[in-house]
Amino acid sequence: MQRLSIDLGDRSYDILIGSGLRARAGEFLKDVLNPSRIVIITHPSINDLYGKEVAEGFIAQGWTTDIFEVPEGESSKNLGQAEKIYDHLLELNCDRKSVLVALGGGVIGDLVGFIAATYQRGIPFIQVPTTLLSQVDSSVGGKTAVNHPKGKNMIGAFYQPRLVVADLETLKTLPQKEYRAGLAEIVKYGVISDAGLFDYLEAHYRKILNLDYECLSHIIETSCSIKARVVEKDERESHYRMILNFGHTIGHAIESLTKYSRFIHGEAVSIGMVCAALLSHSLGKCSDETPRRLKALLKNLGLPVDMPELDSSAVIESLYHDKKTMDRKIKFILVTEIGSIEIADQIMETEILKVL
Repeated sequence: MQRLSIDLGDRSYDILIGSGLRARAGEFLKDVLNPSRIVIITHPSINDLYGKEVAEGFIAQGWTTDIFEVPEGESSKNLGQAEKIYDHLLELNCDRKSVLVALGGGVIGDLVGFIAATYQRGIPFIQVPTTLLSQVDSSVGGKTAVNHPKGKNMIGAFYQPRLVVADLETLKTLPQKEYRAGLAEIVKYGVISDAGLFDYLEAHYRKILNLDYECLSHIIETSCSIKARVVEKDERESHYRMILNFGHTIGHAIESLTKYSRFIHGEAVSIGMVCAALLSHSLGKCSDETPRRLKALLKNLGLPVDMPELDSSAVIESLYHDKKTMDRKIKFILVTEIGSIEIADQIMETEILKVL
């Protein structure tokens, strides 16, 4: 088992990475908290696979444990679903020592984190991410949110988990589409911070697609380490943490304009990264080799790289709803070379339209 620590003072916590960890979540939590009760929140399909096993680990510690199911899909990450969970927590008489467990992918993690941040002004929660995307990205760093019809993650809070337990074995049951989408975020970490990781992905993509545990352990730990250091420098995304949004500016617009139904998050980010690299080249920030290498790696990993047919003016308008946008100035994370990026405070619409 690998143990990484995020140093945020009294909000610090550990990320545990390894095989067979899900059943031991109760054992790990015992070292951190003494809950009054446990409420596991998950999707029906994840509950069928892992719910009983994870719950038994908490029950073994003597904690009353309940499971609440949330419908699958990004469409469940909304205020209506949040209200249903609040109702359930109130029915159970959950108090401030109750602990929520986010068992699932990014939708569950974001939703449960938001509930934890707001129920009784804040109760503890832990992440047990079951998708590659959530293990390397959404479970780490404390971003919690629900979506609004006008934009993704528009209603939320920065609220850190008390523990992250990432079990590599859960990736075996992940649909190939979801698994590959998670790889997009790992590619992102290589682009923004670690050329060596990007080289490793280029050299080992076949093994990675075949779920080689040695490769997986390396790329997940490396990705989490990169994110941990970024979050430690800028927990609330005042500036530097924006680098984690490479590819997300147009990616979020694609998700929103296709009503979160055509592309899953990692696929939209894949397309968004290619657009951001092409924009970087168009602005003279990088050589043509950078978007070429990025596009080739993403294609080798089975990810989409081409912009869907969307109205360009609608895309531009969507960018103005991006959380980085201030005073009607569209910010972009641009790449200068693999492993190095810069934050551009204002990009003209005409420049973005060139790559759309």
